[in-house]
Amino acid sequence: MDGASDSLISGVKFSSVVPAKASGENKVQELTAMDLVMKLHYIRGVYFFRPSEEIRNLTIYDLKKPMFPLLELYFVVSGRIRRRIEAGGNRPFIKCNDSGVRIVEADCQKSIDEWLSMEDEKYSHRDHGLVHSRALGPDLGFSPLVFIQLTRFKCGGLAVGLSWAHVLGDIFSASAFINVWGHIMNNRRPVCQLRTHTPTICRPSGSTTQTRSPVKRLDQTGDLWIGSSDCKMATRSFRIMEEQLERILSIVRRNRAVAFSNFEALAAIFWKSLSKIRPDSDLKTISIYSTKCPNREGEIPMNGMVMSAVKADAPVTGAEEGALAELILEKRIDEGGEIEELVEKEMEESDFIAYGGRLTFVDLEEANIYGLELGGQKPVHANYEIGGVGDDGVVLVLPGPPRDGGGYGGGRNVTVIIPEKQLPALIDELQKQWAII
Repeated sequence: MDGASDSLISGVKFSSVVPAKASGENKVQELTAMDLVMKLHYIRGVYFFRPSEEIRNLTIYDLKKPMFPLLELYFVVSGRIRRRIEAGGNRPFIKCNDSGVRIVEADCQKSIDEWLSMEDEKYSHRDHGLVHSRALGPDLGFSPLVFIQLTRFKCGGLAVGLSWAHVLGDIFSASAFINVWGHIMNNRRPVCQLRTHTPTICRPSGSTTQTRSPVKRLDQTGDLWIGSSDCKMATRSFRIMEEQLERILSIVRRNRAVAFSNFEALAAIFWKSLSKIRPDSDLKTISIYSTKCPNREGEIPMNGMVMSAVKADAPVTGAEEGALAELILEKRIDEGGEIEELVEKEMEESDFIAYGGRLTFVDLEEANIYGLELGGQKPVHANYEIGGVGDDGVVLVLPGPPRDGGGYGGGRNVTVIIPEKQLPALIDELQKQWAII
């Protein structure tokens, strides 16, 4: 935990949960190049539940009991990083040794409403106090891959914070894992066994296609899996309600024959806005991360994002947002093979920053982040962010909260992680041009 919000958290207690049954001897999960390019990144998710009678009555026993069968199903999550020495290499893998996940219990001095209304400018890492995040290493064999923090607010509400090593899988896999925990708690029988996927180990051919790498190279970090940044990063979430989103889309889609998505429209707006506040930066090329398989329940966690590039031929600051959205839709160049080849070729000498190696947009519109149900209640607010982001920053487009009646809300939550000194200018630009706050 870090940031100004930490002073509001107290009574922190740690424990561990392991699988209900042993997973068996000699089980391992091989790590692909797409896993290893994410090894310095960490996923942080947080879910807020209002203080209903059902939520107040949930004890720590009620919350931890379903985790034992959950980890029996997701036995990979309970593993630890090991290294395999082969042909002079030192390739990491996950030893499925049932070491478990760490549980953090905590109390908060504020109510949920007070917490959510704290000014983001002051608490630019507001929710970090609700997610116990720790980098893997330096003792990799003893570092949990997952932390789950359960925080009680003074009003009786509950926050569930998930810290997930990205080497395990992407946000779609992380949110599926936490949703299945809720299914088990609500007596919904999960699948007996997760579907597996065969990891593809790419072998380098010795050539790459671009002069600038699609990911940022770092010196090898050894057994402490944490990257370095040249500046302090800040996080801000922008909530865009359904009616506001419809107005934005009507403007961006004006005189456009192509039907682009909410993600493409919002990515275009934030791309242009960031270009305007960074006059000395070349933001003609961006990265787009998306997925073709958003539903991961019933599957072993994986990093299944499609990593693409989009390049503008003219300065972005003078382009119409509709034209940029069309560019994002129609001109993506898949860089997955190049990234895999680069990692396989240089993993002994280098580590990598994927998110923020250049300005990165992540399409999470289909992520089921409101699928967690506790005591018959859905979260009133949920959000995800990425740790270890490079200096160029990342923009995550997520579903907005459901309506009060429980139906699909239709809005979006856009979480931005950029250098702290740039955040005030971005806030001003979005408010001035689009009334996004």
